[in-house]
Amino acid sequence: MVKIAPSLLSADFSHLADDVKKVEEGGAHWLHFDVMDGHFVPNLTMGPQVVKSLRNKTDLYFDVHLMIENPENYLEAFAKAGADSITVSAEACTHLHRILQMTRDLGVKAGVALNPATPLSVIEYVLDDVDLVLIMSVNPGFGGQKFIPAAVPKIRALREMLGERPVDIQVDGGINAETAPVVRDAGASVLVAGTAVFGEPDVIQAIKMLQTEKKLV
Repeated sequence: MVKIAPSLLSADFSHLADDVKKVEEGGAHWLHFDVMDGHFVPNLTMGPQVVKSLRNKTDLYFDVHLMIENPENYLEAFAKAGADSITVSAEACTHLHRILQMTRDLGVKAGVALNPATPLSVIEYVLDDVDLVLIMSVNPGFGGQKFIPAAVPKIRALREMLGERPVDIQVDGGINAETAPVVRDAGASVLVAGTAVFGEPDVIQAIKMLQTEKKLV
């Protein structure tokens, strides 16, 4: 079954531990941390201290996406804070292969993200060095944006590129009960959802809706 990774960006920051407990009890598999620096993307969010403060509050898999400049300078801090995987944005990496190797050397899984306008060819030669590829289906920086349909054929093409490699395809941006079945059918194995989970009164039902097998009419 597809894994659901609620995005902490949409949680109540005054009650983070409570919100994390809710999504864990609701059937979430991962917890997604959107780390933004106000430079690479137009927003400023959280640092490794947030990861560290929640690490002993849950057994969820901690999935960190660094949407920051010079991500190599922060890999160790997030690994020590408790990240299980660290994803870097390809557009922010001058030496992508080196950064992916650095990530794995820290004992965490390595991921690479592609913005909507970035072609798959950018990661063609590092597919053997990643555990996860994140397809952004919105332009990064803010939650609650509308899904970009061009992400769907991109996911299909990535699935074909990966072949038999045991690499997760993650999708982030505009994921809800309507778009989730579409990206799952295209080959996605991990869905990041913010407002579609934390913005709903019934978290358990919200997560189930993202995993439903049938497309909504």
